Amino acid sequence: MARVAIVTGASRGLGAAIAERLAADGMHVALTARTLQAEPGRQGSLDEVVERICSSGGTAVSIGADLSVPDDRRHIVDEATRQLGPVDVLVNNAAITFLYPFTEFPEKRWRLMFEVQVRAPYELAQLVVPGMLERGEGWILNISSKAALHPEGPPFPAVHVAPWSAYGMVKAALDRFSTALAAELSPYGVAVNALAPTDNVATPGATTHDLVEGFPLESPDLMAEAALLLCTGDPAVLTGRVAYSQELLAELAPAALEHR
Repeated sequence: MARVAIVTGASRGLGAAIAERLAADGMHVALTARTLQAEPGRQGSLDEVVERICSSGGTAVSIGADLSVPDDRRHIVDEATRQLGPVDVLVNNAAITFLYPFTEFPEKRWRLMFEVQVRAPYELAQLVVPGMLERGEGWILNISSKAALHPEGPPFPAVHVAPWSAYGMVKAALDRFSTALAAELSPYGVAVNALAPTDNVATPGATTHDLVEGFPLESPDLMAEAALLLCTGDPAVLTGRVAYSQELLAELAPAALEHR
């Protein structure tokens, strides 16, 4: 029986690439985002990603939802279960990011970032883990960023002088949540990992690479391959990682790096 996966923020960019890779591996995938249908001026939509998956022989459904709304988070899991079956894999990819200088950061937007990037992954995990425990296996993957790392300095490189305070906080919280939950669930066959790109990924909506000239870019396909490893690996050994895409692939699937 095919495994069922939920991928949040899957209308474009990393989420779309990960959803398509999981589907290509045979998973039935529930994609969720706010953008169901294509909109003028916005690249990508859930319907377009679902169409690509289904036209390639995969199985996918779209679930429109706003992750900042608790009722929508429950709706995602209910609908994925109703349409595809019990959830085996959860990929928390969705993000909303604002980059303001620390002294100017609006409280409303700070709270929204934490709601979408910390509270929502925590609650979605709470909703799917009981079923995983019943079945004795499951995989949770939280998409993170190197912005979670402590800056090295002084002097601080230009990339760290950018307004990263809130973004770094949410990603650091996500990393710590991942390792703590991995430890808590390790006796029960449920893997929990965090994964970040080694280099910035040029995707629709990703603007951070524009802050520093010459910032290296990475293909979304590398993250998708690394995500597949962490969503299918043996939970007894491949859990509790805060991993980086190219380093993980070099360790576990070096062939995937040959044509990047």
